[in-house]
Amino acid sequence: MNDAQADSDREAERPNDDTLAPATTLPLQRWMAEGLRASVLLAPRITGSPSPWQLILIVLIPSLLYLGLERLQIEGPATFHPTVELHTYWVVAITLWIGWLALSQRPAGGGDPAGGASLGGWFALTTWAGVPWTLLMGGMSLAYSRGWLPSALTTPIGFWTVYGCLLGIWLVASVRLMARYVPRRTWVLLFMPGMLAITALGFWQALQDRERPWQADASASAAPERPRLQLSQETFEAQQAVWQRAIAGIAPRRAGETNVYGLVFAPYASEDVFLRESGMVATLLEERFDARGRVLRLLNHATTAQELPWATPLNLRRAIESMAERMDREQDLLVIYMTSHGASDFKLASAHWPLSVPWLTPQELREALDAAGIRHRVIAISACYSGGWIEPLATEHSLIMTAADAEHTSYGCGHRSELTFFGRAVFDEALRKTHSFEAAFAEAVPVIQQREIEAGKEDGFSNPQIRVGDGIRPVLDKLSQRLDEG
Repeated sequence: MNDAQADSDREAERPNDDTLAPATTLPLQRWMAEGLRASVLLAPRITGSPSPWQLILIVLIPSLLYLGLERLQIEGPATFHPTVELHTYWVVAITLWIGWLALSQRPAGGGDPAGGASLGGWFALTTWAGVPWTLLMGGMSLAYSRGWLPSALTTPIGFWTVYGCLLGIWLVASVRLMARYVPRRTWVLLFMPGMLAITALGFWQALQDRERPWQADASASAAPERPRLQLSQETFEAQQAVWQRAIAGIAPRRAGETNVYGLVFAPYASEDVFLRESGMVATLLEERFDARGRVLRLLNHATTAQELPWATPLNLRRAIESMAERMDREQDLLVIYMTSHGASDFKLASAHWPLSVPWLTPQELREALDAAGIRHRVIAISACYSGGWIEPLATEHSLIMTAADAEHTSYGCGHRSELTFFGRAVFDEALRKTHSFEAAFAEAVPVIQQREIEAGKEDGFSNPQIRVGDGIRPVLDKLSQRLDEG
């Protein structure tokens, strides 16, 4: 089918002239309403162009709404920097230029359902076609910054999947709007690549430029700026020294009894809840399970690069190997606690930008433990969908606890959380009253359920899981008895 025939077919699909508002000065709200109609992929029912003052308001109103959302992302006093906001208007200028260039390619007397297409009219409709989706994207960023999102949307995959869908709808609405006015070849070869390029450049600028129109007022707030990991030769050399000190610092085992060794793994640097939880668990193992000097903590956080080894899959394997070299692999007990976000494919999320850290799988953990030859294992995973780790890790000599089953999210890993619901109920509360992991888990489950109900968890009870092998139960019972007596 040639371009002329395609344009004729598209003209036939457009509404008749009598369904369109006449190309005269229309009320401002009509332009906004028809733009919103275009946002849900419906054809606008007006032609012509808004007045210059209307066009200013059509652009100004959404800009003020976006600025309001950005302001809400900052808690406490903030200052407005208008010059930063003006820097973003190069996008408006290039969009107008591309629109003018595309509209100028219309054949004489054609390409517009009523012969009244104009640059101002197209730009007004396009601006408001993007308003709902841009506000929703801004709302997602606000909800993320305030810790309001469901757990499934706080992971990078969950957040960017929804965000990308909203962005995609906005782009489709823009493409359909331009396709209404110009020949297909023009918007395929000119407009669509141009708009995609503008979008990509806008994201690139946002990533490169840390300045924002609204900035926290440092003079009115004592809250320090969130630290960032700085990758340098000194950082890498410091990490080597940190690793050597951590391994050399593992205390020798005591003969004649089951020794408890601990390994705490917290690979998600972007939220301080994992920093706090990993410290709490490490301290509890040392104090309550007689493991002082035998707990190794692997953590991703900008403030601990000079103190603790990074939580990477490679370091985890090396830590397990080092523990195995120092313990009695047949008699002693290794307790592993992992805390992070979890994905529905049962990978444990890792983040330590700008360091690239692979996500951990249960198969990798199982392979490392089997290769090290450690028999007795207690493994606790505080993450969404962590029930999917049970089958890959289950052995006769293992106890495995998870914060959720394989189909539900867990709770408490937001920006404002002190501890996750699982870590708090099982380790910070129940295990301070008993040395039995099974008893602590049984006591914590109804507590977790009640707290999830009170917090308004939307996707149902997390349903924590436990699996206890017959071979490890006598070891744990004997350990619990000794600790209770001691």
